[in-house]
Amino acid sequence: MSTAPGSCPMGYGVEEAHNNFKDSFSYSNYLRIDQLLSAQSPLTTAHDETLFITIHHVQEVWMSLIIKELQGAMTKLAAGDFETAMKMLARVSRAQEQMSNAWEVLKTMTPADYLEFREAFGKASGFQSWQYRTIEFLLGNRQRYMLKPFTEQPEHQARLTKIIESPSIYDIALKALVARGLLDASELRTTFDAMPESSPAVRAAWLAVYRNTKANWDLYYLAEKLVDVEDNFRRWRFNHVTTVERMIGFKPGSGGTAGVAYLRKVLDVVLFPELWQVRTDL
Repeated sequence: MSTAPGSCPMGYGVEEAHNNFKDSFSYSNYLRIDQLLSAQSPLTTAHDETLFITIHHVQEVWMSLIIKELQGAMTKLAAGDFETAMKMLARVSRAQEQMSNAWEVLKTMTPADYLEFREAFGKASGFQSWQYRTIEFLLGNRQRYMLKPFTEQPEHQARLTKIIESPSIYDIALKALVARGLLDASELRTTFDAMPESSPAVRAAWLAVYRNTKANWDLYYLAEKLVDVEDNFRRWRFNHVTTVERMIGFKPGSGGTAGVAYLRKVLDVVLFPELWQVRTDL
């Protein structure tokens, strides 16, 4: 088969593709590609610093979406719209998977590669990420000391303080148990700035849900979606720990924490304890 000069047999209609964007967005303009790429500003000439910056940018972009979806799911749950909330929580889980996969790319950087630029960024650390802390607070991992790194960022500290003093997504889920008559309202928390302690009454309520999934399918599905989110959150934290250990061993973290020792301790945090404990009771 002959092809006319300049034609594209595998791309029908290419000749008619738009090439004038005077009255519309182009791909680059809509996504602000130049602005996005300008944020990749290495401080050294080390080849792998661009990789390091890129991976953390990717993490922050995914976190932005996760925050939006978590807050949306919380609003829908509070309004009794379970179906939409479940869709949002499913999206959170898929985004978390992408965040975990990003560590695999960073692991291609060796300790020697990292040390070529490590001193350039001083005390900067993921520990100071206000978006990561927002996600933790929305999920229920809350301690007042977590606000301290944001003392010099009053806008972020105020935002985080508001979140830490409001119900978490799990608190909202427990309200759904109350509405169904499975849990007494007196079992709900009235202050929210600390990790919730496991409650026998809450555990019994979830057990009732799991023992009669047909009658409580929406609550059962909600519980499993929350477990998905925590499961993926654990995987992200575990991949973070192993990546850091590969890079710096047991040296202190750049943000002043104990590094791997601190990160391993964080692995023990359980966000939705009764949802894990109920599996033993079944």
